[in-house]
Amino acid sequence: MANRVQQARENAEFEFILARVDVPVLAYFHGVWPKAAAACKEMDPVVREVADAYEGRLIVVRADIARCPGPVRRYGVTGAPFFVLIDRGEAMAAGSGPMSRTALGEFLDAHL
Repeated sequence: MANRVQQARENAEFEFILARVDVPVLAYFHGVWPKAAAACKEMDPVVREVADAYEGRLIVVRADIARCPGPVRRYGVTGAPFFVLIDRGEAMAAGSGPMSRTALGEFLDAHL
């Protein structure tokens, strides 16, 4: 992942990132089990493109579902890949499954 995509390796790191930003956060939850890993591998370049395209308007945080169970429960993550647009700790919108760059951009544009 590019530097514009921050990695949350545990609950506390995820919460720390959310607490120190003043723009919305696109939380990208990924998984490592075989079916999720394949879908998330396809999403990684799309997420990097989005992070670049929306620089200054949002922060992208990539979180492993198994390592961040707190945010998974809090935001109702049900699979991977899963996206939650968060503003000031509150979920504004959520989407699941692989998305094209265009679809992810439309999702963000509809809620930012």
